[in-house]
Order: sequence, then structure tokens, then C-alpha cells
Amino acid sequence: MTDTREFLDRFWEDEILPSLTDYVAVPNVSVLFDPDWEANGHMEDALQMGKAFMEKHAPDDATLHVGRIPGRTPLLLLDCPGEADGTILMYGHLDKQPEMVGWRDGLGPWSPVREGDKLYGRGGADDGYALYCALAALEAVRREGRKRARVVLLVEFSEESGSPDLPAYMESFADVIGSPDLVICLDSGAGNYDQLWSTTSLRGMVGGTLQAEVLTEGVHSGDAGGVVPPPFLILRKLLDRLEDPATDRIIPEALHAEIPAERVAQAEAAAETLGSDTFSRFPWAGDTGRPGVPTGELILNRTWRPNLAVTGAGGLPSLEKAGNVLLPQVTLNLSFRLPPTVDPRAAQDAIREVVEPDPPYGAKVTLHFHEPAQGWSAPALAPWLGDALHDASMGAYGKPAMYMGEGGSIPFMGMLGEQFPEAQFVITGVLGPNSNAHGPNEFLEIAYAKRLTEAVATVVARHATRQGTPARIASREA
Repeated sequence: MTDTREFLDRFWEDEILPSLTDYVAVPNVSVLFDPDWEANGHMEDALQMGKAFMEKHAPDDATLHVGRIPGRTPLLLLDCPGEADGTILMYGHLDKQPEMVGWRDGLGPWSPVREGDKLYGRGGADDGYALYCALAALEAVRREGRKRARVVLLVEFSEESGSPDLPAYMESFADVIGSPDLVICLDSGAGNYDQLWSTTSLRGMVGGTLQAEVLTEGVHSGDAGGVVPPPFLILRKLLDRLEDPATDRIIPEALHAEIPAERVAQAEAAAETLGSDTFSRFPWAGDTGRPGVPTGELILNRTWRPNLAVTGAGGLPSLEKAGNVLLPQVTLNLSFRLPPTVDPRAAQDAIREVVEPDPPYGAKVTLHFHEPAQGWSAPALAPWLGDALHDASMGAYGKPAMYMGEGGSIPFMGMLGEQFPEAQFVITGVLGPNSNAHGPNEFLEIAYAKRLTEAVATVVARHATRQGTPARIASREA
């Protein structure tokens, strides 16, 4: 393992980081945020970078497929034959979230900066590193002289928009993908940078816009105030139908789900490991917080309970241009995170039933949903995989593997869970404390990513035998 670690450290420094740094500089925002992505060409630039790295570092007998369905974002699919039985499907994506404001001086979304072991810039951690990590892990297994199964590396370009283009490619490349018995997704989070974290569940998502319209044009606020209800007031009342303003609990019961006992136990174990890092890792302003809420409950709040965030607004002028006008309409962009087992389309129906009937003051209310994302809950962990994850974490980090749900969504996982119900899943990633995916100052923790690559190589190699450590198997059987 010492030789493997030295190789991976060199490979990251000499091969991965130069290419990944160039990738961070590409403003390849996802299709939802750049409808003119084809004309702008940034996605093509990102694709060519990924393709070039695959062609240089893929196994000699691998076959690279470039998917290009008209009107859809592209796809990279690398088919790497193996010597052992089975198929491993590895996953990452190369589209990005928009810029976001608030980057500190000297940093920017498209200006990659390395400071020590942190690479700052949009997309390095979410999820540009994944393609590089996967190929490096395969090369590490080869250098160790260990057998592995066939590996299919899938890299999509619409994940940050909810993967709307992925189902068409899953159908188009069904024969190439086959029936994987292990899925390794490299697009998730980590509770800390001290050990391997395996994601046990992902929340679903329902997003859309809610608009309240009271006038056909703006009018003097002094003239209309008290006569015409402001559109923001309408929206406040509608939001109060969805979320209790006193407790912030989501009101429609269709958006809730029973939390499995196993997930509660895992949340408690994660809380014991993380302690105050569960909440202190966020960039709180002032005295903001949730006093008195146990750490385990905070973890369940972000992994198995619904919540609502207002992520954008339309119709509100900037502060510099905000005259004394009662606005004709205001639109809010809403993002609901859902428990992993809630049907997102049923959630849409429940939201609509609450919002649309009997609008306040008879205002014109319009609700429009984006494509929803299905949540996902992992199947029971096979004994060999539990042992492999433990050994991978101990070997790479010197600490045991940990398990925790994530609050975000990876639509691909729900899709695969339905398509391959017998497969085992390893959902992991580098989005640890303060890495701030989707926000300002996103960074990749390079040292953690190097060790994660080592851990992934261990899991890939152990999959070839599907065997656990004999001492732990005996202990478990006893």
C-alpha cells in the first residue's frame, strides 16, 4: 500500500491536478442555468477535457463512447473489460452550478486557486474530480497486479439540472452498461476529512416557481397602500400554508415519511463521531442557530425530513432601483427537499392542493414545477462490502468507515435503484466541512481526495473476490 500511496500522490500532482485546474476554469454551468449551452460551447470544452484524459489514462483495452443525442447534453461512457466476474458502474458528472455571489477576495468560480491542500473554484469537488479519481483507482489496481471486474465509467453533463437527459442515455447504452452488481458514485459528501464516508440515503427534491400577481402594472405605494394587497404579502400567506412559521415544520403530511430505525441508529453514530462539527461547519452569521436540538436530530433533519428553501426571487428591483412602488407581481423560486422514500410527484400534487385553492385576496397565483428528483435509500449492505469499506477506510485514513444520509439529491441513484434492485451501492465523495458546493468559495480538499482514490481502489479490488476479512467473518458468524 505504501507504493500505491506514493503512486497516487504523484499521479494526482502530475496528471490530475493540472487537468482538473483547467476544468475548474471552464464556466460549464448546467443546462437549467444555461439554455444556450450548445452555442456557448463551454460544455463541449469540458467534454473534450474529460475525453482527452480518458484517452490518455484509460486501460489499454477500454472502449470510449461519446453520447450525443440531438437536443440533449452529451455523455462520456468508458467500458473497461476486467478479469473477474461482475460489472462495476462508476459515476460522476462534469456540469456545474452557477457562479453564486460572495467569493472572497482573490477567489472566483472560474479562477482556480490552490492554497495548500485546497483547490478553490466551481466544480472541482462537485464533481469534476470524480472522473480523475475513478481512472486513478483503476490504474492503482492494475499496478498492484490485482484482478478486478469489468468497470463502466459513466460521466454525464446534466446532473445539476436534475439529470433530465440521463434516462435517454441509459436506454441508448443499455447493452453497453449491462447489469452492474456494484455502483460506485463519487458525487456525495463526507462528514469529516478523517475517514471514508458512505452515503446511506439521499433526499428527493421538488423545485418550482410560485408567483403572486395583483396588478397589471406597478402603482404608487402611497396611493395604493391599504387598498391593494402587496404580492409579497400574498406569497407570505401562501408559504405559511406550506411551512409552520413558528416551528418551521413542513405542513403537508404527504411530504413526510417514517424514518427507518437503522437510519436513526446511523444518525446517532454519526452524531457521536462528528459532535459539534455537525453544525459548526456552516458559516453562521451572528447568533444564528438551533439551540436545544440534539445533534442526532439535526442529522435526521437534513437527511430524512422535508424542508423548504427560497432560493431566488423575480419582480423585486435591486435596492438601488427600488422606488416607492407597489409591485404588480413577485415570483419566488422554491426548493423542497424530501425524505428519500417520498414520491416527488405525489409531493407536487400535495403542494398544489395547498397553494392554489382560495388564494389570499383572490390574487392571481401561478405555481410551476421543475422536473422533480426521486430520493434514494440504500439496500442492506452485503457482508463483503461492509468489510471492504472498513478495510478501505482503515488503510487509507487509519479510521473506520462511517455511514450517514445526505441532504442533497443525486437523481441518478433513484434511477439506478429502480433499474438494478439487486446491485450494491457505494455512494461517497469529497464534499466535507466547508467545501461549500453550490455556494461561494467551493473547494476540493486535495489530501482527502488522494486518500479517497486509494479507498476506491481497495473496494474495486475486493469486489473481484466478494470476500470479507476472515477474522471479522468468524466474529460476525459467532
